[in-house]
Amino acid sequence: MKQRLLRVVAAVAATSLATVALVTAPATPSYAAGESYVALGDSYSSGTGTRSYIDDGTQCLRSTYAYASLTAAAKNYSLNFRACSGAVVADVTNSQLGALNSSTRYVTVSVGGNDAGFADVLTECALPAWASDCAGAVAAARTFISTTLPGRLSALYASIRTRAPGAKVVVVGYPKLFMGEDCNLLTFFSPADQTALNNAVVLINSVTSTAASAKGFAFVNPVSRFTGHAVCDSTEWINGLSNPTRESYHPNRLGHANGYTPLVGGVLTGTSVTATSAVLAEAEGRAAQQAKLQRKYAAADRTITPKLFQPPTKAGLRELAKERGIDFDAWWAEVR
Repeated sequence: MKQRLLRVVAAVAATSLATVALVTAPATPSYAAGESYVALGDSYSSGTGTRSYIDDGTQCLRSTYAYASLTAAAKNYSLNFRACSGAVVADVTNSQLGALNSSTRYVTVSVGGNDAGFADVLTECALPAWASDCAGAVAAARTFISTTLPGRLSALYASIRTRAPGAKVVVVGYPKLFMGEDCNLLTFFSPADQTALNNAVVLINSVTSTAASAKGFAFVNPVSRFTGHAVCDSTEWINGLSNPTRESYHPNRLGHANGYTPLVGGVLTGTSVTATSAVLAEAEGRAAQQAKLQRKYAAADRTITPKLFQPPTKAGLRELAKERGIDFDAWWAEVR
């Protein structure tokens, strides 16, 4: 019988910054205070997964714990935090690029995973093998990433450069989610599923890196830094199946503070960026101001549809088993 551990991701402790390395005093800065920084992209930039979001009247799930917010606080940049959960390339183009102008000094962007349907692919692969076509879902996503996504990214990056001709632009990739085991009670990712999903992340990072380099943008690949901190690792920087489910399969507070912030912030600013307690306090202190700024865009942001992982349910699996002639009760007893 396969044994599974139920991970209750109430995650205040699991995603606590208590284990973040703290520094008592920041290094002497080599930047100009108040320089303009625009953070573009999807949920991996907005901070979905950190469980604390600014009150901006949207479902964008923007967090003061996100790497963009922490970097801006550390360097005293003037942040326009446009990244939004659920955003696809078209949403970035239509709803976020208006924040850029000739005065913009720094830009970060992560996008493409939602275009490739990663939430739907995860939903499919989380089903047990007899109910799932994980291989087919991953193959379809890979085809899209290889054939359609490059053109979308190229057009987006060209628009970013046109609107912000003097900005330093850093394109941010995605971490691998899995480490080969599934410790969550209600998901059924096999080792083969996890390998296929991780390999799809490698592919989208490769395609994104190529498109970024073609426009002269820096690309940050977080895979190595997150190794050892995937779902079900002893110290997770990425949430597994969570409650609420919108938090699932996204970097948590440790992922942003220890993973993304030093990695992205260092490339963006050219200096060390550390999520100290003082930086966190500064980011939290900017929440109301940032929320007020983002409310100006709320009508446009509310047109962005969240792309959510949908976990299997016992009732749903029972119905699928009936359709496929599976003895559900016997199967459930075996796996549980």
